[in-house]
Amino acid sequence: MRKAYSRQRRFDCSSVAEVQLNFACRDEIVPILAALQFLYTDHDLRRKITKLVADDLNRHTRRDVGRTGFDDWQVVVLAAVRLGCNLDYDKLQDLAENHRALRGILDVGDWDGQTSFLWKRLRNTICLLRPETLQQINHLIVEHGQRLHGEARHTVRADSFVTESDIHYPTESSLIWDGVRKIVPLCVALAGELGMGGWRQHQHLQKRIKQSARLISQISASKSPRVKARLPAAYEELLERTQQILERAKFLAIQGENEPFSLKAMGLAKQLGHWISLVEQVCDTAHRRVVLKEQVPNADKLFSLFETHTQLYRRGKAGEPNQFGRLVLVFEDAAGFISHYHLMDRDAQDAGVIVEQTREAQKLHGGEIESASFDRGFHTPENAEELVKILRHPCLPPRHPRQFAEQTANASVEFRRSRQRHPGIESAIGALQAGNGLKRCRDHSELGLARYLGLAVLGRNLHVLGKLLIARRDADAAAALSKRKAA
Repeated sequence: MRKAYSRQRRFDCSSVAEVQLNFACRDEIVPILAALQFLYTDHDLRRKITKLVADDLNRHTRRDVGRTGFDDWQVVVLAAVRLGCNLDYDKLQDLAENHRALRGILDVGDWDGQTSFLWKRLRNTICLLRPETLQQINHLIVEHGQRLHGEARHTVRADSFVTESDIHYPTESSLIWDGVRKIVPLCVALAGELGMGGWRQHQHLQKRIKQSARLISQISASKSPRVKARLPAAYEELLERTQQILERAKFLAIQGENEPFSLKAMGLAKQLGHWISLVEQVCDTAHRRVVLKEQVPNADKLFSLFETHTQLYRRGKAGEPNQFGRLVLVFEDAAGFISHYHLMDRDAQDAGVIVEQTREAQKLHGGEIESASFDRGFHTPENAEELVKILRHPCLPPRHPRQFAEQTANASVEFRRSRQRHPGIESAIGALQAGNGLKRCRDHSELGLARYLGLAVLGRNLHVLGKLLIARRDADAAAALSKRKAA
């Protein structure tokens, strides 16, 4: 049973609108709580946001029966604070139980001993939110923030960055070992369910694969050409041992799929088939790359068996030659709000999405974007022509140094200003990565990554809105300090 928010005043706490916040404190939670307090007092905005959250929380269930769950408003607050302050669920639980101001915004009083903030409950509830819902909530918040700022929606700057997946460094040998340690226990369980033998030495089988994978790691780490020459033979041995296990696992999976009287056996067989297909793909790329000496394209590779959406990027960043994750495109307006964001497809690049996403950003801004700046990586002649149709003053420098020098020499004043302001987008990206958890995604699956991105942007936008609100109340408050230059 859920409700949008509590309509009954409590004796043990003041109303959300009357919660006292310490604006002399510079911690990031203060602007976020100030922004949430503003959302709560705007009845129309609060109603829209809680309605969006309610549709996600009870997509397949009724709201008027069952155990009492978090209010819709409480879910909004907890979701905002989680990545607004870059917390894990344990720290979020501790804050929800002990932070007086946060409990006030949650509308939970000192006498409340029934509401449980167990980390598992927090995780299971927040994970019910869909990425599309978070995008709509972000748009509502940005719209109100831009209205308060006044001139924020006329200027944007855009750039992309890699949000890394939570994986270990991928090599084919380590991925094969990952797959075998999932396949063998499933085979043991399925064989026991079907009453079949042949897996008594399953621990020994895993140990042999692990030894082969470790040998490959040692050979790869060596700088001696003579030792490196042993790598193809070591891989052939690993692939041969793995293939023997896969053949036995395939036979077992077929038997499980043809067992109509055991739902458990059919479920185990389905899981087994999933892991077999992934390991076979890794074995194929390992054979082509190491044994046959082929150049295998990234589209054919897997960089994680658990996060199959992960892609490899070589963007020339200092200290990070290889990044494993997904590209994210963000648009920042003149006030610092992330007014639009987009998780790119696995094979997409900057130049291929910028026109479409700029059109979407212009739509979200109500057609009021006049000036937008981009990096050289977004440039193609076609993109330059299309952006002129969308924007009045696009700033898209060409890749070639000579063309860039010519364009800069003949540029308009607006182009020079946009080009001068553009490096500030790196500050927004740094804030998202360091302050809102987008350096490395801690949630799993592609859906989890999209949700994680939406939560991070929600936290960042609330932080910007909170600083704007505090500055309007007290420009000298420590919680309102910002290094952003006035436009």
